Amino acid sequence: MSDAGIFTPADLRHPVRGTLVRIVHALVLVGVAVAGLGPLLWLVAASLGTTQDVLRDPMGVFLRIGEWQNYVNAFRGVDTGRLLLNTGLVAAGSALATVAVALSAGYVIAILRPRWAPLFSAAVLATVFLPGVVSLVPLYLTVLDLFGTGVSLQNTFWAVWLPAAASAFSVLLVTGYLRGLPRELIEAAEIDGAGPVRILWSIVLPLTRPILGVVALLAAIGAWKDYLWPSLVLTDPALRPISVALPIIERTTDLATFFAVLVVASIVPIVLFLIFQRPLLAGAGFSAGLKD
Repeated sequence: MSDAGIFTPADLRHPVRGTLVRIVHALVLVGVAVAGLGPLLWLVAASLGTTQDVLRDPMGVFLRIGEWQNYVNAFRGVDTGRLLLNTGLVAAGSALATVAVALSAGYVIAILRPRWAPLFSAAVLATVFLPGVVSLVPLYLTVLDLFGTGVSLQNTFWAVWLPAAASAFSVLLVTGYLRGLPRELIEAAEIDGAGPVRILWSIVLPLTRPILGVVALLAAIGAWKDYLWPSLVLTDPALRPISVALPIIERTTDLATFFAVLVVASIVPIVLFLIFQRPLLAGAGFSAGLKD
């Protein structure tokens, strides 16, 4: 039995079977596109209509597009610009903090390799299996009173950045990548007299840019869409990210304007991924070739 697949090249060249396979492929592709893009396209169409049209004929919004004033109201009446700025600060700070912690921990475990590195790696791995809700209360109490010092991080962005940096998944991801780097480069640098900091800056950091980009992108998108933790530690309305403000906006604005705010909140992470996906994939391919 051939292990090439269900259909052989001869089957695909057959006039009937080949045509059926192509039709099935096209139908599957259309179905996936509708399931993935359909809700987003409907949201965009609804944001360009009126509230009455959306409530009266939800699927007819594609035929009544033209209310661009909804986006003007989203930025003037709802102050979406400030909410986006807060969200951008939360996402950027979380990405930088996550990269710094993951690179530092991964460098210690995979490159420096002290005696206690296996114990530290096992402790980090153990936290992956803990549900996030288990640490929610202790983490919140720590933010209110930082290790008994009387310092409170509530209503500061540090309350979001620091917990985001403690990502065991990111540490393990970077550690696994660093273990795949050629050990000869590190040993050659040590023979030339380079210290740990010089090795990190001149050798490890340039080679780990692809995986650090992935970690930063995942951390930024995760922080952008997070709701529970920012709603607990950022109670000041002036510091709220857009994810926390959406339920309040829903209750205080009309439906069409709310849809416009949803489009703005959704489009930013999508654009980020579309912009950075090609260099990230290219970097991953380069790193795979380096390992080979």
